[in-house]
Amino acid sequence: MEKVNLADLFRQFNNLNVLIIGDVMIDAYYWGKVDRISPEAPVPIVAVEKSEKRLGGAANVALNIQALGAHPILCAPVGNDQSGQDFIQLLHKNVLPIDGIIELTNRITTEKTRIIGNNFQLLRIDHESTDAITDKQTIQYIGRIESIINTQKIDVIIFEDYDKGAITPNLIAQVVDIANQKGIPTAVDPKKRNFSSFKNVTLFKPNLKELKEGLKIDFNKKDKVAIEHAIDQLENILHNKQTLITLSELGVYIKKGSEKHHIAAHHRSITDVSGAGDTVISVAALCLALDMPPSVIAELSNLAGGLVCEKVGVVSIQKDQLYKEAIELFK
Repeated sequence: MEKVNLADLFRQFNNLNVLIIGDVMIDAYYWGKVDRISPEAPVPIVAVEKSEKRLGGAANVALNIQALGAHPILCAPVGNDQSGQDFIQLLHKNVLPIDGIIELTNRITTEKTRIIGNNFQLLRIDHESTDAITDKQTIQYIGRIESIINTQKIDVIIFEDYDKGAITPNLIAQVVDIANQKGIPTAVDPKKRNFSSFKNVTLFKPNLKELKEGLKIDFNKKDKVAIEHAIDQLENILHNKQTLITLSELGVYIKKGSEKHHIAAHHRSITDVSGAGDTVISVAALCLALDMPPSVIAELSNLAGGLVCEKVGVVSIQKDQLYKEAIELFK
């Protein structure tokens, strides 16, 4: 692993502006205790003790970027509905800018409700629309993105795609072209629908399932040769500069040109993997903006992803905790 001044790196995070594009949502929670089964059906009864709404999707990436000390600029559409209003209030509550939020008529704001009993998720209810935004709305969205890029210093752009329709092939092509012209690195957390549309980006971060589905192939996840072959196939299609594959309990694999690294997962008490990908792309993007070597990008993002899996629900990384563990890791 390459030597890196972690104190300086974490300090430099504070100077970065990060533009986050993609699908935003509300993560709603009902927490309670379970001590009996319903007489109506063989299902647990959750006696609710508290409920909460949090920022989710691309907005959770914004929270992670903020927690790491950088300045997130979230640019995303929401519906002109109650959940959309709740979302904007949550941005205010979390001291996040709202100037990049576009309210669309005839659009549902995604809200995912998780029922948690005895600290285990029992059920999730999704209220959403996954239809792509219209061509007219896409033009409006691209215009807002371009305005932000032209009026503010942007150090890296994150595409956070949840297949909810905010990101379209036309939007990807235009924004990546603008970013490349201005020398702004782009980092992508993809899903299935637009997988092959993210051409000419800087860093592409699918998980193993997304990689297999995107390329329509299958292989043993422990086979490094097969993983390398899949990455070669991917890069022949996308012409991206770096590829970071998350491999769940097997860690992460990163490739940049001829440089390749497999970073093993850290032994953790895994409670909930929700939001881990958001944390990984956040750390990777900040390191990318600071032109860190691939080994450092992989090590830090892998460490951060593991840390948030120890918490119940979608939570942001804690900068101090990440720094403390990174110091030990990079000794």
